[in-house]
Amino acid sequence: MRLLQRRRAFSLEGQALEDPIAGVANLFDASIVFIVSMMVALFMAYNMMDLLDPTSEVTMMKKNAQGELEIRTKKGKEIKVSKVTDQKLAGRGERLGTAYKLPDGKVVYVPAE
Repeated sequence: MRLLQRRRAFSLEGQALEDPIAGVANLFDASIVFIVSMMVALFMAYNMMDLLDPTSEVTMMKKNAQGELEIRTKKGKEIKVSKVTDQKLAGRGERLGTAYKLPDGKVVYVPAE
């Protein structure tokens, strides 16, 4: 009977047990911080911080693997995507002006009066 009444020397009565999932939660937090820092670094590397500014106007051109072009325009909070095609268009319209190419390569638009 004396053996059953004896206390163990390594008893854990006053100590809280460690949660085995706590380490996984810390890894998740660290991965979120890493992902956000990579996004900020990419935005800064490509000078795209204007995309986060709600008052800015940005125009980007993208070419995908098939060779199709897209023009992405951001004005304020509105983003518009247009696809560029090589199809010729026909129809009725109104002449707005004339464009001239200068010897230095600049293009000047002169509106019609």
